[in-house]
Amino acid sequence: MDKTTLTISSKNYSSWSMRGWLLVKLAGIEFEEIMIPPDDPATRAEILLLAPSILVPCLTHEGIRVWDTLAIAEYLHEIRPAAGLLPTDRAQRAHCRAICGEMHSGFTALRSALPMNLKAKYDNFRIWARAQADIDRITTIWHECLEAYGGPYLFGERVCMADAMFAPVVTRFLTYGVALDESCAAYCRRMMALESVREWIAAALLEPEQIIELEAEF
Repeated sequence: MDKTTLTISSKNYSSWSMRGWLLVKLAGIEFEEIMIPPDDPATRAEILLLAPSILVPCLTHEGIRVWDTLAIAEYLHEIRPAAGLLPTDRAQRAHCRAICGEMHSGFTALRSALPMNLKAKYDNFRIWARAQADIDRITTIWHECLEAYGGPYLFGERVCMADAMFAPVVTRFLTYGVALDESCAAYCRRMMALESVREWIAAALLEPEQIIELEAEF
């Protein structure tokens, strides 16, 4: 049988790589990482939001190649439904897909103004109005989910696709010191305590590479 691989780029900077990696971990599939260095031109363009499409992460499973994080999530749900990447209830699945789609295609101001950088920590970071609007929408989503499904994660007691999709946002909020109410702050703490998230961050902190454009405070 062909081995399962996941092609990813920088663990420090690549939010999409983090999402895909967490999804495969949640699915419980053993896989081998294939790392593309961040100085690869195509990878660098994706991380800097200059690429027309996002081709990393890319999952290869039983000879099937799947890229785009939402496609990876849906594929994993098909082959491992018991992993709970999507809720069992149809209405909840629809809600989960909707907010994952919103995360996938939206929040461009947040992505630009608060790029993922797990090694950094900024105090008194100036958040522009458009990025703040994205932050407000994300915290509204979190409140709605936590209140509707009782927590501790977005769709109840199990970590699911939605939590993986929003995990890099959690790290951004901590990197840039975004002010959060207790409910959202507690959700961030729970996400940061997950073993898979801790494993990803530990590896990110060991990376020697720097992308200078993402290191300047602006």
